[in-house]
Amino acid sequence: MTPRPPKPPARPDKVSLWRYVQLFRKDILSAQPARLYRAWMAEFRTPFFRSFLLNQPDLVRTVLKDRPDDFPKSNRISEGLRPLLGNSVFLTNGEVWKRQRRIIDPAFEGGRLKETFPAMRAAAEAAVERLKGQAGEVEIEAVTSHVAADVIFRTLFSIPIEHAVAAEVFARFRDYQRSQPILNLAAFVPVPAWMPRFFRRGTRQNAARIRDLITRLTDERAAAIGAGTAPQDLATKIMTTKDPETGETFTTEEMVDQVAIFFLAGHETSASALAWTLYLMAIYPEWQEKIAEEAAALEDDSFAVVSRLKISRDVFREALRLYPPVPMMVREATCPEQFRDRDVPKGSQLVLSPWHLHRHERLWDNPDGFDPARWGTENGKACQREAYMPFSAGARVCTGAGFAMVEGPLILSMLLRHYRVAPVEGREPVPVAHLTVRAKDGIWLRLEPRNYTAD
Repeated sequence: MTPRPPKPPARPDKVSLWRYVQLFRKDILSAQPARLYRAWMAEFRTPFFRSFLLNQPDLVRTVLKDRPDDFPKSNRISEGLRPLLGNSVFLTNGEVWKRQRRIIDPAFEGGRLKETFPAMRAAAEAAVERLKGQAGEVEIEAVTSHVAADVIFRTLFSIPIEHAVAAEVFARFRDYQRSQPILNLAAFVPVPAWMPRFFRRGTRQNAARIRDLITRLTDERAAAIGAGTAPQDLATKIMTTKDPETGETFTTEEMVDQVAIFFLAGHETSASALAWTLYLMAIYPEWQEKIAEEAAALEDDSFAVVSRLKISRDVFREALRLYPPVPMMVREATCPEQFRDRDVPKGSQLVLSPWHLHRHERLWDNPDGFDPARWGTENGKACQREAYMPFSAGARVCTGAGFAMVEGPLILSMLLRHYRVAPVEGREPVPVAHLTVRAKDGIWLRLEPRNYTAD
């Protein structure tokens, strides 16, 4: 029987608000009803606000692309992330956000990907080396988290994950990720700014320590820039870029905010996507072998190899469809609207859900199936334009989207060139949403070197 990619169970169609809050805090994915995979629009009411989930492509386009200033990011999403991310570009709106993007975006433009490629490749090779001698059952999320963090530190600060500060940030962030859901209770109950926010044990402490460590790296880099000895990596580029409208650069605190989101967006999301891709390769070994064969191109260590990893890129793109690292995004209506002949009051929460959009039964052929070849079909091409947004879309599309689409296929190819992966019987992963889409009890795979010979 053809295996099916794991999908969390849906809740009953109608539950009480209290039951929904309980389910939501446990896991945002399984807290949703099955009808959302077919609905163009769905409404959810609480005593405090109204929420609308939008799946209809033209409505999604209106919110994200056509009129983004009318639908800023909801402050509710920031309630759970503020301790770590401060006022990073991920949370801000309006002129503050525009200024931040004017300073950040140049670091990821044009030839910058080519410049960061050697650091990405070095991280991928280091991951292969770390796995030597680990044949047998391996929790693969730990592996992908390690290599994704290594990529971030090498490309951002020119240090490997083994650096003492990098290693502690990685360890602290792993704890933070497991303790912090995408939204906390304040997403449901609006509370005044002066009221204390409550977080799970250790969340604030880990966030504070991570920010202290990032501050140390940022201060050291500022000193190196002043002395003319700084490497020309992403941190140097961002810290020396002036806002073309004001001539200002980021302060240390602002830079700490941005590094925190780079780590979240560039490490946590990549780790999630890579782990699910490797699991899919384990249950679809024919695609795994295609990638391993294609990976012979890695004999070329130049940036040109990226264009030859076509199968790996299609597989990674399909994994991002089935398991988008950020499963839901929330915007807010700043004025009354009418969508699908339904009144949307000012202040309503508008939920854009890649998780549901990417599996929408009225849009995609075989929506829950794994099919990397779909990207060459008419349906796949149309859906990629209208119903595919693993990196968001429009003005707020992730700055590092191009970065991720080089990093993911490269690391995937490198790992499968050296190792074969297989599922572990009885340990099918269950997708849940923490900060990103992860597996409830990890993703366990059987790892075997490709030059492995049995005794």
